[in-house]
Amino acid sequence: MTVGLRVPLVLADAHGRVATDLRVSLTDRCNLRCTYCMPAEGLPWLPGDEVLTDAELHRLMAIAVESLGITTIRFTGGEPLLRRSLERIVADAKALRTRAGNPPELCLTSNGIGLDKRVSALAEAGLDRVNVSLDSLDRRRYAVLARRDRLDAVLAGLAASEAAGLLPVKVNSVIMRDVNDVDVVSLAQFCLERGYQLRFIEQMPLGPQHEWDRSQMVTQAEILGRLRERFTLRPAAEPRGGAPAELWEVAADATQPGGRIGVIPSVTAPFCGACDRTRITADGQMRTCLFSRTETDLRTPLRDGASDAELAEIWTGGQARKAAAHGIGEPGFVPPARTMSAIGG
Repeated sequence: MTVGLRVPLVLADAHGRVATDLRVSLTDRCNLRCTYCMPAEGLPWLPGDEVLTDAELHRLMAIAVESLGITTIRFTGGEPLLRRSLERIVADAKALRTRAGNPPELCLTSNGIGLDKRVSALAEAGLDRVNVSLDSLDRRRYAVLARRDRLDAVLAGLAASEAAGLLPVKVNSVIMRDVNDVDVVSLAQFCLERGYQLRFIEQMPLGPQHEWDRSQMVTQAEILGRLRERFTLRPAAEPRGGAPAELWEVAADATQPGGRIGVIPSVTAPFCGACDRTRITADGQMRTCLFSRTETDLRTPLRDGASDAELAEIWTGGQARKAAAHGIGEPGFVPPARTMSAIGG
């Protein structure tokens, strides 16, 4: 239980936004080498002593939930399933209580490899939802994108997540021009038939340095255009708010029962103005945005004996400096030095 915090704090910034969603990266390591995320040879991983321990993670999550107003925690990586203690981390997080007296909502973003073997235990530990990356249903194209032939493992992870009751199962797909843009309709059909909620994601400049090419990115407008060639779409009724995806209702037809598909237009129509996120990297750095070029060090004061109140003040101070927007496409935009796997999606 967190002690020593006298005045309730919130993770507010100078632009009127308050963070209630915490992204926790559990590792920078991954068992895939997706072309939009890292080079074929991989990256130099963090030394083990720089990665937060389970106890350190729990302490920061406790401060966030019990004292800073966080209500949702998403575990990310790298690949979070590579953290052997993931089930215990999830159970410890579920035991926390928000200011309203509720356990936080717990989510996992995964590439799905090995998920079928662990998802039941994760659900029992308190995991509420899962997002699984799937960029193609074509085995060859999947292997080209991921640089690993693991499509069957991903599909098994999706099926096991549904069986474990982590509903709705969500699927993330990054669409790239002349690579997997032909998969837009087939991915949608696959997910609609099974009741999965698909999220198409515009490719972002968070992969290997100097390799992002905006012309290769397939925009939200193009994705919707392809979907409309096959499906009848209408905008979802509820506002987008702080959610990254713009949602569309898909009408049922003879081949699928209808459902929802989202597009995350992080480049062409970002949700920065309503962003409610704060992030902790695997090595204990607080980030206000995927594209931030600055970080606030929580690990050093934590290990140097800072109190919970002091850590909360450091955290709120860093969040207060959050930029108004990520600035992709603006003159002078420079992507962060860290790639997606090192930041935590």
